[in-house]
Amino acid sequence: MSLTTFAFPTRLLFGPGAIRELPAHLDRLGIRRPLVVTDPGLIETEAFRALTAVLGPAGCNQQWFLFGQVHPNPVEDDVRLAARLLRESGGDGVIAFGGGSALDAGKAARLLARRPDFPLARFYEQEADWSDLVPLVAIPTTAGTGSEVGRSSVITLEATRRKAVLFHPELLARLVILDPELTVELPPRLTAATGADALTHCIESFTCPVFHPMCDGIALEGIRLIVDALPRAFRHGRDLEARGHMLVAAAMGGVAFQKDLGVVHSLAHPLSTLGGLHHGLANALCLVAGMKFCAARRPGLYRRVGGACGLELGDCTEAEADRRTIEFVQRFLADLGLSGRLREHGVRPDQLDALTEQAWEDPCHRTNAVPVTREDLRALYLEVL
Repeated sequence: MSLTTFAFPTRLLFGPGAIRELPAHLDRLGIRRPLVVTDPGLIETEAFRALTAVLGPAGCNQQWFLFGQVHPNPVEDDVRLAARLLRESGGDGVIAFGGGSALDAGKAARLLARRPDFPLARFYEQEADWSDLVPLVAIPTTAGTGSEVGRSSVITLEATRRKAVLFHPELLARLVILDPELTVELPPRLTAATGADALTHCIESFTCPVFHPMCDGIALEGIRLIVDALPRAFRHGRDLEARGHMLVAAAMGGVAFQKDLGVVHSLAHPLSTLGGLHHGLANALCLVAGMKFCAARRPGLYRRVGGACGLELGDCTEAEADRRTIEFVQRFLADLGLSGRLREHGVRPDQLDALTEQAWEDPCHRTNAVPVTREDLRALYLEVL
């Protein structure tokens, strides 16, 4: 057996109204001049007003600054502009507020605030000391990416126009606030898409062959929570228990995929950069095809996933357990409005070569449950096109 490191260091504060505890935690972390990083769509929401209520005079009387220009799939310029504002304002901390895009941009901005001339495209080629990044508080307003507990940031690089995963332990938040009241405005379609992202994280991380039984247990419980809570949050947006369970499940998916992910994510990432699809939707449209591909080459892979979904599979053959589990996932996504083909979402056949090339260069398929070739990726795109 090889040496393996297990780490679960993030402090999480969970519950309705948890946002109101933010001032005390900022004081504990020594943050007096935070930069809030978010996206334009959030600024007019009740969730953002709840944040400003605790950051303003009625809260902790702190001076704070706003970068509210993060793109739906964050680009390198988002990171650079936020980092510049952090430096110029004398900021001593970052509050990343929103979905995965805002969280990823907020995490990465701390890197470039520390080293403004550092080329993100060469992140893994240059040695650098990141030990003195300003502290980060991550507050998700969607239940999907799990970025709030991750030590990575996914940014589309200017030089390549492709998504890159920046990974470093110092990217971790010092505090995560999971407040279901901040997610009740999320419309059903986005609730479904972000929830599908969390489900894909849990399924792919569980089946990833890396040895990490702690993450395996977390992934299975995350699946159980999602299967129960996501339909309720989808249909009844103000169900705080369902919203809260989805926030926890999304964070569990983010913790679990420190094992890594698989072929579905390699298919989904180019669909965002080249096709403009929401990442969760891209995962949902590719998940069933990816599961069928893996199950055909490794029967029984999804038996325990099916058990976490609530299926009784005790007497089934391995192939039957896989079939029933995949059919359940297919129905589950369809009931959330997440069925259909890529063509229906604007993906064109003439993009197939570029999609395949980017998917092949994406690292996620390297830890897939079974080996993947470039031809496999092309065939999977054709299947879901």
